[in-house]
Amino acid sequence: MEANKKTLYILTGVGLAMLGLGFASDPLYDTFCKVTGYAGTTQQADENLSEVIDRKVVVKFDSNVASGLPWKFKPDQRQMEIQLGQSGLAYYTVKNEGSVPIVGVANFNVTPIKSAPFFVKTDCFCFEEQTIQPGQELPLPVLFFVDPQLDEDKRLDDVKEITLSYTFFESDKQAQAASLSKGSNSDTSLN
Repeated sequence: MEANKKTLYILTGVGLAMLGLGFASDPLYDTFCKVTGYAGTTQQADENLSEVIDRKVVVKFDSNVASGLPWKFKPDQRQMEIQLGQSGLAYYTVKNEGSVPIVGVANFNVTPIKSAPFFVKTDCFCFEEQTIQPGQELPLPVLFFVDPQLDEDKRLDDVKEITLSYTFFESDKQAQAASLSKGSNSDTSLN
């Protein structure tokens, strides 16, 4: 009987540990990606305190919209050349071609992936959800720099171009609001 209790305690402990790791895995993975740049995750900073050096890279801009989202979304410039450590300011334009206000969120990626830890955004429309009214067109800025430490990593000597890509998706808030409004006749506001 004592062996059965011990086995029960061990299995309960293992089950609770697995449950805890399951809940912790998402924030741990996000932190891992932010620290390492894994999966093209860029860094964020409050300001650019980097020294500008002579090496230059071309930053290309890409835009995508998830299927079913009635938005037009494009970069205002296709590319720009900047020195490492130099701040760059780029704009994208978004337009809601639908008939209702839509809350969207932009996910981003940097390629080549090995350059992602060195691509730093100091201000970006992707930091917050965007609510776009029907027919409304907005400029969306992104302020960034490429960390000069990229030049110190010999594995990155071949990096001459970096692509910053965004994809807009309908926000979870939008989906929740839509399901609530279908279930009632009252107005639903998005805050």
